[in-house]
Amino acid sequence: MSRRSGGLIGDWAEAQRRQQRTQLIQQREAERRRRAYERDVARGQREQQAAYRQHREAEARRRTERIDAEVTALQGLLAAGCRAPAFRMADLVRRSEALEPFNPGNLAHPVPMPRIEQFQQPGGWLPGAGRRAQAEREAHARYTQAWQAAHAAETERRRQLAAYREQYDRWAAEQLAGVRRHNDGLTELATALRAGGAEAAVEYFSAALYASTAWPEELPRQVSAAYDPAARQLVLDWELPRYEVVPEAKSVRYVPGTDQDKETARPATQRRGLYRDLVAQCVLLVVRELYAADEFGVLDSVVVNGFVDDHDPVTGREARLVLATVSAARTAFTGLRLEQVSAVDCLVEGLRGQLSARPDQLTAVRPGRRPDEVGGSGGVVSHGGHVEGGEDEPDLFAMDPIAFENLVAELFRAMGMEAVTTQRSGDGGVDVEALDPAPIRGGRIVVQVKRYRNTVPPTAVRDLYGTVQDAGANKGVLVTTSSFGPGSYTFANGKPLELVPGAELVELLHQYGLRGRLGAGSGGGGSVGGGVGGSAGGGVGSSVPAQRTPEPAPAAPSEHSVLGMSWAGSVALDVCALVCEGSRVLSEDHFVFFNNPRTPDGSVRTRAHAAPDKAALEVSFEDLPQRADRLVLVAAIDPEADPHADLAGFTDAHVRLLGATGEELGRLEVSDGRAGETALVLGSFRRRANGDWDFVIGGKGYRAGLEDLLREHGVEVA
Repeated sequence: MSRRSGGLIGDWAEAQRRQQRTQLIQQREAERRRRAYERDVARGQREQQAAYRQHREAEARRRTERIDAEVTALQGLLAAGCRAPAFRMADLVRRSEALEPFNPGNLAHPVPMPRIEQFQQPGGWLPGAGRRAQAEREAHARYTQAWQAAHAAETERRRQLAAYREQYDRWAAEQLAGVRRHNDGLTELATALRAGGAEAAVEYFSAALYASTAWPEELPRQVSAAYDPAARQLVLDWELPRYEVVPEAKSVRYVPGTDQDKETARPATQRRGLYRDLVAQCVLLVVRELYAADEFGVLDSVVVNGFVDDHDPVTGREARLVLATVSAARTAFTGLRLEQVSAVDCLVEGLRGQLSARPDQLTAVRPGRRPDEVGGSGGVVSHGGHVEGGEDEPDLFAMDPIAFENLVAELFRAMGMEAVTTQRSGDGGVDVEALDPAPIRGGRIVVQVKRYRNTVPPTAVRDLYGTVQDAGANKGVLVTTSSFGPGSYTFANGKPLELVPGAELVELLHQYGLRGRLGAGSGGGGSVGGGVGGSAGGGVGSSVPAQRTPEPAPAAPSEHSVLGMSWAGSVALDVCALVCEGSRVLSEDHFVFFNNPRTPDGSVRTRAHAAPDKAALEVSFEDLPQRADRLVLVAAIDPEADPHADLAGFTDAHVRLLGATGEELGRLEVSDGRAGETALVLGSFRRRANGDWDFVIGGKGYRAGLEDLLREHGVEVA
C-alpha cells in the first residue's frame, strides 16, 4: 500500500511541478510581450514626437520664409514696378454694343391645342345607339373644356411674351444708351486730355495709379491731385504705407522645451532703414507711373508729396504728415535707370527731393506744392481718409467717383475681406472685387458703386445680376449714396444680391471707423431719397421705409403705408395680417382680420380698397411694437362666399405699395396658390437692424385653411 501511495503522491507532485513550469513559462512569455509592447509604444511616441517637432520646425521655417519674402518684396518694389506695363488710354476699354439676345425660353413655344380624336372612344362596339350618342357628347364636352383651357393658356402665354418683350426692349435700350454714354465719355476724355484739360488730366492719371499692377494690393492708394495747365504740372499727395508694413520679426524658430514658436526681433536700425528706403521707393514709383502713362505728353513736371494720416507727435491731433516730397521734371527723370538706383540716394541726391530722417517716428518734412494750391480744378481721390483742410466728414455726394469706389473697398477691407478697386472704366461692370474668407457663406463678391442722388433704377440691379453670372461670382453688392425702389428689391428677391442704400452705407462706415456723410448737415446718419433700405441677400426682397419724417411733431400720428392686394381669378379671399415676434404672434389682438380690424395701437388696420385692388391694409411700420420683428400677410378662402373653393384660381398676385395720395410706389410679387390649399402665407415684412423693413416672399400653403395657419403662428383657435 505504501508503495502505491507513494506512486500516487509522486505523480501528483510531478503534475504540480509541470503545471508550475507551464505557468512560469506563460508568465515569462506574457512579460516578454508586455515589454515588447511597451517598447513599441515608446518607439511610436518617440516617432510621433519627432514628427510633431519636425512639423513645428517646418512651420517655423515657412513663417521665416514668408517674412523673408515680404522683406524682399518691399526691397524690390521699385525694380518690380518698373517692369509693370505702362497704363494707356486703350486700357479704358470701350464696351461692345452687342447685347444678350432676346430669349423668352418656354414662352416661345405655343401651347399645343387638343384634337377631338384624343377624347373619342377608341374603336369598338357599344350596344345601343343611345349609348354611342351619349359617349360622343361626353367626348365632345371634354374636348371643348380642354380646348378652352388650352386657348386661355395660349392667350396668357402671348400676353406674357409681349410683356417680356416690352421689358427686354426697355432693358436693351437702357443698356445700349449706357454703353454709348460710356464710349462717348472715353472719347471726350481723350479729347480733353490732348487739349490739356485739368479735370481730364486728374481723372486719367488717377485712373493710371489705381489701375497700375506695380503696387502690391496691401499697399494704400489714396491720392489728392490737381493739374496746372499753364505749368503742365501734375501735383499730388500720395498715401504711403505705414511703418508696420515692415515685419517686426526677423525669423521664427521652434523651441521644443516650451512647445512654442519664438520670434527673433529684427534689429531696430535695420527695420528703420527698410522703411525709409520703402518710402523713397514709393515716391519714385509714383513719378515713374505718371510719366509712363503720359502717352499724350501733357506732363512737363510732377510734384509728389508722400504722406501718412496719423496723430501729429507734436500736437497730438490727427494730421496729414508728409514724409517725403519731390518735384521731378521730365528732363531730369527720363535719364534715370530706376531698376539700378539706390532709392534714397536717387530721391535725395539725384532729384533733390526731401526725405524724412526718421519716418518711423513720423518726423515730417516741408511739403512741396500742394494740390489745393493749384488754381482752377482738380480732383480728390480717397479710400476713407478725411478731406484735407476740413474737420467735417467728407460728403459722399461731392466725393470724386474714384474716391467713392476706394472708400467702399476700404469698407470691405475693414469688414475682414480682401478688396481691390478695378479700373475706372472698362471694368466689365465691376467697380470693386472682394473676397470673403468666411467658410460656407464667403467667396468672391463683385461690387458696383453708384454715386446717385435719385433712386437707383431696377435696371441697375438687373445689370448687376448679369455681371454676377458672367463673372461666376458668389454674390453681387450694389452700393449707392441714394436709395432703391421696391422694384429693385423685388427683382433681387431670392438672388445672390445685396443692396446697400446710402443711409445704411453711412452706418456701416461709422461702425467700422470710417468717415462719410450724405449732403450738408446730414451728420452722416440721415436717410436718403425716402429712406427705402434693405438687402436682397438670402431671400430678402423689397423694403418699405419706416416712414420717418425729419422732425415730427410729438403728438402727430405716423403716416400709414397702404398695401393693396390684387390677384387674377374670381376666388373670394380674406386678406389678414399677423404682427409677430419670430414665428409667434404677439397676441390674439395682433391678428388683424374682418372681425378684428386693427391692432390695439392702430399700427395695422384694415381699410376699404379701390380698384384694381381686391383688399387693402394700412400699416405704420414706425409704430409697430418694439419687440415685433415680422408682419406676416396671409390670404384664406372666404368660407361663407365659397366654402368649396381652393387657391388654384389665385394667380398673378401682387401687393401694391401706395403713397399717401394713392400713387403706386412699387409692387411686391407673391406666390400663386395651389389646388387643394385654402390658406397661404403671401410673405412677411421683416425688421432690419437699422429699422428698415424688408419683404420676404412666402408661398407656404395650408389645406386645413386659416385655422391651421393660425395655430402654427401661436393663435389658439377654438
